[in-house]
Amino acid sequence: MKYLKVILLPVLVLCFAAFADEIATLRNNTAIDQEGNPEYIPKITNDDIKQGRNYPMQPPLIPHTDRDYEVNLNVNKCMACHARNRTDDSQAPMVSVTHYMDRDGNFLAEISPRRYFCNQCHVPQLSTEPKVGNDFVDMHSILSKKAAEKAKSE
Repeated sequence: MKYLKVILLPVLVLCFAAFADEIATLRNNTAIDQEGNPEYIPKITNDDIKQGRNYPMQPPLIPHTDRDYEVNLNVNKCMACHARNRTDDSQAPMVSVTHYMDRDGNFLAEISPRRYFCNQCHVPQLSTEPKVGNDFVDMHSILSKKAAEKAKSE
């Protein structure tokens, strides 16, 4: 067993060295003694205009900055505007009723502890183009297209 380790280790090192140029790293193949060019950091959209969702059951994106929002065990700044009793004054949409349910489906007076930390699911909108293409079409659009085709054929 000892000799097997002595023989295999150099072979493995040589194999990894042969593919070292092809292995993705956090430095994106920038040499250790050089400074890489960082990617552009997109700005957060701060216009309060809701965007459409990209897939079924996608949590809504946050249409404003939340940079200085405090969300911890004692405070949830999001609920200052989005709580049921605050939406009349703030004109912000109320969080979904599902956020007021426990895991057994019982309705609670306050937001569920499971849904308390908003940024687990919701992220700010960014003013950037998507990095990955998306051909998702929502069900409403599909049904509207089918109805239009049916009406056209009649």
